[in-house]
Amino acid sequence: MQEQNLLTSLLPLVAIFAIFYFLVIRPQQKQQKQHAEMISNLAKGDKIITNGGLICEVIKPEEDFIKVKLNDDVIVRLSRDFVAKKIEA
Repeated sequence: MQEQNLLTSLLPLVAIFAIFYFLVIRPQQKQQKQHAEMISNLAKGDKIITNGGLICEVIKPEEDFIKVKLNDDVIVRLSRDFVAKKIEA
C-alpha cells in the first residue's frame, strides 16, 4: 500500500518533467545544433547578421574568426561566437 502511494505521488512530478523536456529543452537543443551547423558552414559571399546588428558579407572563414566586409573599404575579423544568423537570398 505504501509503495502504491509513493508511486502515485511521484507520477505528476515525472509527467511535469516530461512535458518540460519536450516543450522547452529538446527544441532549444535542436535550435542550438542548427545554429552551430550554420556557423560551421559559412562560406565566402554569405551575408550574415551579427549579434550587434551589423549586416556584413563573409570574405574568408577561418578557424575561430571570420573575415567580413562591412562596406567596400572596411574588412574586419569577427569571432564566430557573434554571428546571429545567415541572411538567405
